[in-house]
Amino acid sequence: HIRNRYVNTATISLVVLDEFDKALEFGFKEDMSFILASFKKLKKRILTSATNMEVIPDFTGVTNCMTLNFLSGNEKTGTLKLKTLAAENKDKLDALTGLICKVGSASSIVFCNHREAVERISELLTAKGLVHGIFHGGLEQDERERTLIKFRNGSIRVLVTTDLASRGLDIPEIEHVIHYQLPVTADVFTHRNGRTARMQLSGTAYLLLGPNEYVPAFIKEKPTIESLPAKQHLPQKPDWCTLYIAAGKKDKINKMDIVGMLLQKGKLEKEELGRIEVLDHSSYAAIKRDKIEDVLRLIKSEKIKNKSVKMQLALN
Repeated sequence: HIRNRYVNTATISLVVLDEFDKALEFGFKEDMSFILASFKKLKKRILTSATNMEVIPDFTGVTNCMTLNFLSGNEKTGTLKLKTLAAENKDKLDALTGLICKVGSASSIVFCNHREAVERISELLTAKGLVHGIFHGGLEQDERERTLIKFRNGSIRVLVTTDLASRGLDIPEIEHVIHYQLPVTADVFTHRNGRTARMQLSGTAYLLLGPNEYVPAFIKEKPTIESLPAKQHLPQKPDWCTLYIAAGKKDKINKMDIVGMLLQKGKLEKEELGRIEVLDHSSYAAIKRDKIEDVLRLIKSEKIKNKSVKMQLALN
């Protein structure tokens, strides 16, 4: 936008760089430097980060800075339990499956260090009939967006991901964080665990330890040992499914249009309709799993605001 002169930089006096340390880690120093250099009348620079930075780079132009630490008081935070689970095999897939079966329908994020591990785990879970989603940088933006929507609305309860999902995402009320591959630094461990035990809620973080793997030295708390039952039962499929609607804000569609259509034409009761998210060119509605086939049949030829719109079950 700056290079194409879509932004009048002469009028800008305040700049906020969110997730500043992560942007540096991902190699955006040159881009951020260019952006800051384009603003000639800056009066205030704000850098936000979930972790403390010992050195602030010179290109930021930040001098005589004031540090605001919103975790320094006596705020009540959630309770995080730390547990370890020993895996007999190096690949730890059996242990992961057993743990997912044990936690049942609770929302869980499985963290890996590499996207290849995410894909491999996904293949195993699919073969076992475990409903889940995947999230990593190798997916298209719309694929990642759709997965997060389904995770938020309860259509999937297990998300297998890289550290891309450890920060900056709107994923509330996660009950379990599973470190399938051990975090490489204390910061990574902190950010992964930050997905759970939020807003005064409790949560559990599991470290899966394969043969010859140990709790990293930077973890000072002594974890408790988790065991798995001898008999495993696959968790039931989520109560919700997601309906995809090929129209959104740019098509003048809003939530009430979708609610009205699904309640009136789809014959749903209010409690059978869950979270609705409307994007620019698409929309998604959570519908009770036992009602989705009837709804798809009833709305097959329906229109929204007198427009024919493609509507189908949202697949991963």
